[in-house]
Amino acid sequence: MIRLTRAQVREIDRRSIEEYHIPGVVLMENAARAVADAAHNMLLHSKRKSILILCGGGNNGGDGLAAARHLHNAGFDVHISLTTDPARYQNEALANWQIMQAMRLPAAAADPKLIESTEAALIIDAIFGTGLTSPPRPPFDQLVAAIERSGIPVLAVDIPSGLDCDTGKPLGSCVQATRTITFVAEKVGFAAAEAEPYLGQVEVAGIGCPREIVDS
Repeated sequence: MIRLTRAQVREIDRRSIEEYHIPGVVLMENAARAVADAAHNMLLHSKRKSILILCGGGNNGGDGLAAARHLHNAGFDVHISLTTDPARYQNEALANWQIMQAMRLPAAAADPKLIESTEAALIIDAIFGTGLTSPPRPPFDQLVAAIERSGIPVLAVDIPSGLDCDTGKPLGSCVQATRTITFVAEKVGFAAAEAEPYLGQVEVAGIGCPREIVDS
């Protein structure tokens, strides 16, 4: 099984964009479709169609914003909870924030009390991705605690927020996912025993990066 380090993930993205001329927004769109498909499968037999998506400020948050659009179009009741000031969005994440605004999808600042009391059938964790290298600052710990108290299934985007991509160890508070939809390949940290309680069921999704880059 191929497992990628943080540096390798960045290099694959860079080469896909620079050498193979695949726009970053295309990679994000493919990732978002994979997230939406995974969410749909998790709620296949649920009568409730409400989804709460927690979006951070980087590309992981951008994946969540784009997934919200696909899920809304599929008939789900989508609510977006922002863990960052949307004015900080850039590039592909900004493009998806602007699309989401034009579609008038509901978005509000993340609130632990609202997360804990949500009636959503699924929470999508799109706060932090593989780039996280230091303990997340408060109120992230409060958000994680609220997610746990809600008892709602969690779908993690690429990696559970708070987990170190390379070591598989939590960098402090860490989201415990029911399922993780990870992109291109598993991450090296997933093999660590410490990672197992946070990952849940792991599924790998391709996002269009050429296999020649991954193989190399």
